[in-house]
Parts: sequence; structure tokens; C-alpha cells
Amino acid sequence: MESNLRGIKVSVPSSGLFADLLAQGGIFQTRDVLRPTYTPSELPHREEQINSLASILVPALRGETPSNVLIYGKTGTGKTAVAKYVGKEFEEASFGVKCIVIYINCEVIDTQYRILAHLARHFDKEIPMTGWPTDQVYAEFRNALDEEKRVVVIMLDEVDKLVKKGDDVLYNLSRVNSDLLQTRLSLIGISNDLKFTEFLDPRVKSSLGEDEIIFPPYNAEQIRDILEQRAGIAFRPGMLTEEVIPLCSAFAAQEHGDARRALDLLRISGELAERERSTLVTEEHVRQAREKIEQDRVDEVIKTLPTQSKLTLYSIMLLEEQGTRNITTSAVYNMYKQLCPMVDTDFLTHRRITDLIAELDMLGILHTIVVSKGRYGRTKEITLSIHTSKLKATLLQDYRLKDLAGVTVPMQARLCP
Repeated sequence: MESNLRGIKVSVPSSGLFADLLAQGGIFQTRDVLRPTYTPSELPHREEQINSLASILVPALRGETPSNVLIYGKTGTGKTAVAKYVGKEFEEASFGVKCIVIYINCEVIDTQYRILAHLARHFDKEIPMTGWPTDQVYAEFRNALDEEKRVVVIMLDEVDKLVKKGDDVLYNLSRVNSDLLQTRLSLIGISNDLKFTEFLDPRVKSSLGEDEIIFPPYNAEQIRDILEQRAGIAFRPGMLTEEVIPLCSAFAAQEHGDARRALDLLRISGELAERERSTLVTEEHVRQAREKIEQDRVDEVIKTLPTQSKLTLYSIMLLEEQGTRNITTSAVYNMYKQLCPMVDTDFLTHRRITDLIAELDMLGILHTIVVSKGRYGRTKEITLSIHTSKLKATLLQDYRLKDLAGVTVPMQARLCP
């Protein structure tokens, strides 16, 4: 049995584990249009930014040197989508001038050597992963760049991540035009951080930020338009109940107008409905999706915590597992001091652990409340915001804490010193 998927013939099993699931047809038509990597053919409510970027690049099509551009805006405001959209149009609009657009995510390719090597390889230069002097890699890239007459646009997404490791590569790239005879190069830096240029060398700042484009957050109505456009492509007809898109829009508008969050909500809502073998995506699926996204966010926060914060959390978790009521900072500190030798770590002061607990409270991982003990003063009582089994599994993914698996701590750990 064969199925035609977007023009590709796919063999579908007539029996077995996946046969029934495939036979259902599914809720989605093309779920990839709800992912951040998808660049749509239309970008609602970003016409002004599209035209601004296009007008900055158009001189290159006349043989002039295009300006460098910095694009700012919060997560999910369409920065990368607009840059890729304009870049694609730019490559296709080559009026007698060869145009090349290279996209780099600086969260992934995050050092000067790796960026220059990546760019040189784009022009068929063989550069080793490590080992060459950076000046040699730059020279290979510059020479390859200037082999013929063309315009090259380099998009540096999450450019602020690169700046944290030094701005040498930005200095070199932003001034490379002075070393070129045939090619003209333009840099487009994309960032969520409006203040990252404060850490740049003034010369880099002036050459990189020749033009700036600001992306404002979307409002709920604008996000709704974006979702309706994508949903029409992503889902089979009639699969969404009428409250799904307005609810996704409302939730995302609360998150500072994050369209990416709204698209994730819609996609995960559909996936949850599909796993339940539901015939419709409903409001309940959206609420479940929101909870799942929030849990995933918390998991990611926990994984990136320093070791001492993880030990503090583990101490609270053990106290909860033992059934300790009204967990206090002193009880946590007493437990924490017993755990430190087990992972070969020096323990911090009581005051520092109190500060770490306050930081974890701010992150929403736990909740603290100040309780009066009458003539005995006041104390903080602590409760976790995450189920202990889930928290334990996440914390034990850290190799430094693996020796705590299965640890049972003496009952006196519950008591205040």
C-alpha cells in the first residue's frame, strides 16, 4: 500500500504497530509550518520591517556596498523569519549581480575560528576543525570571498552570544570590505538583547550598527492573524474548535507578544490531541500544552543551575520525600551539609544558602513564605513547585549528583541545628 506525501511516494504498512495510526489520517496536514525553522511566504504585521531591511540591501543590487544592520526585538517577534524571508527574496532578485546569503546561529557556532571556518567552507575551502592560526583562516575566507564579483550577506542570529566571547570576529567581518576588490559584504546581526552593543568596541559598534531595525512585540490580535494563517496550512480542515486559536493568542500575548510561543502552543496542542486519538483539538489540549511547555522550561532552568543550587534543591526534595512538614531554611541547611561530602563539595554558609533559596523562589522552582513563630521570631517555610519524582530525575542527570541516587539521609537531618 502506498501513500503520496507532498509529492513523495511513501510505503504504508498494511498491518502491524503503525498501520492503525497511519490509517487514521491524523490531525495535521503539514505540522512543520508551526515550527520556528519554517519561513512562510507571507509575514503578517511585519511589512514595515520587511521594507526597511529590503531598502537597506537594495543598493547592493546596483553594485554599491550595502550597510551593516542590527535587528533587535524580544523572542518571537519575527526577527529571524523576516531576515530569512528578505534574504531569500534578495538572492532571487539578482539583477546581473550574484547574491549569496549565509545564515549562522551564533548560539551553535560561537567562536571566531568556527565562524570563519564555516564561512570559508561555504566557498569550498577545506579548513580543519581546529589547529590553524585564526589569521590564516581569515585569510582563506577573505581570498575565497573575493574570487569573483558578487554581494554576500552574512546573517548572525543570536549575535549577542558571540559578543560574550569577544568581538574580534565582528571587527574583522565589519571591516572586510576594505580588503576586497570584487565582492561586497553586508552583516546582519540579530539579537534579543537591546543593550549588548554596550559591550562592543566603539569601532565595531559604529561599523556594525550602521542601520538598526526594531521589532515590537505582537499584540493578541496580530498573533491570532499569524496563527490563523499557519493553521490553515498545518491542520486538516475542521480540526480546531473555535476557542483554540483565541486561547493560544491570549496566552502568548501575556508572554510579551511571543508568536513563537503561540505557534509552539498550537503545535503541541495538536500533538496531544493526536496522541489521544481525538478527532478535534480543543481548549483543554491548549491548557495541557501550556502546562507541558512550562514544565519543559522549568526542566531547562534546573539543568543549567550551579551545583550548589542543585544541592540545595535536592536537600528540599529529600525533606519532602521524608514527609517533613513546614520545611525551614535551617532544616534545608542541615540536610545540605550532609549531602556536600557525598559529592565531594565544600559547603557554603547558612546565609548563602538562604540567598540561593530566594533565587530559586524567583525562578518559580519553589515557593517560600515568611511565618511568625511568636517570641521565637520569624522563619521561612519552603515548598517545591515541582513534583519530587520529576525534580529528582532532572537533578540526577547531572553527573556530579549521580552519587546521591538512592541516598537515605538520617532522620536528624530534618531537625534544626
